[in-house]
Amino acid sequence: LQLEESGGGLAQPGGSVRLSCAASGFAFPYYAIGWFRQAPGKERQGVGCISSTGDIAHVRDSVKGRFTISRDNSKSTVYLQMDKLLPEDTAVYYCASRDEKCSFYIADYHSWGQGTQVTVSS
Repeated sequence: LQLEESGGGLAQPGGSVRLSCAASGFAFPYYAIGWFRQAPGKERQGVGCISSTGDIAHVRDSVKGRFTISRDNSKSTVYLQMDKLLPEDTAVYYCASRDEKCSFYIADYHSWGQGTQVTVSS
């Protein structure tokens, strides 16, 4: 499964950005997708994940109420809707795939996109 993120860019504090993770490969509906981010000088961290069927989605505590994950299996795409953005949300955002179930552990994921930069600044 190959993944490609898009939708990053510059946003103002309090603004919104929607990231997309487009997958190629017929097996997309069998994979859970995780979103991760890495800020300069920091370790990559899990942002959220969505199960293969989309019935289970989790986000980390620091983005709860601001970020939402969804997927459209007919389009082989997962979305990360980011609202009420903060400067500390600035990072390169990555999506990654694993079998079926959500996980926040980087080692659980086997395919990664190249990342998309999100910068939150006035």
